[in-house]
Amino acid sequence: MRVMRHRSPLQQRVMIAAALVLALCAVGVWVLMQPSNTPSPEAADARVMRQIRTQAGRGAELRYAENGQRRSVCGYVGRAAGGPAVGFVSIPNRILFSDDPLPTEFREMRQSYCPGFMAAPNRRP
Repeated sequence: MRVMRHRSPLQQRVMIAAALVLALCAVGVWVLMQPSNTPSPEAADARVMRQIRTQAGRGAELRYAENGQRRSVCGYVGRAAGGPAVGFVSIPNRILFSDDPLPTEFREMRQSYCPGFMAAPNRRP
C-alpha cells in the first residue's frame, strides 16, 4: 500500500511561483522571436532628395552625390536650375550646406563623415 504525501502550503506556493516564472520566460522568448514592426531605414537617395527639397526648395537640383561614412551622403546641389553649386553633407536627421551660416559645423561634419570630399587634388611637380 502506498502512502500519499501532501505537500505543505509553502511547497505549493513555490511550485506555483516556479510555473509562473517558466510561463513568463516562455512568453518573453516568444515576443523576442516575433518580427519587429519597426520600419526599415529610409534609403539614402530618397532621404537626400527629401532633405534638399525641404531645405533648399523645390527648384533645387542634385548635381553630384557620393556615400560617406555611417549612412551619410555628400555632394553638390544647385539651389536653382543652372545656379552655382554648393556642397552638402546629409546624415539621417540633418543636412548642412557649405553656404550655411554655420561654416565651422559644416567643416567638422564634412571631415567626420566625408573626409576626402571637397578636398583639393594633390598637385604633382
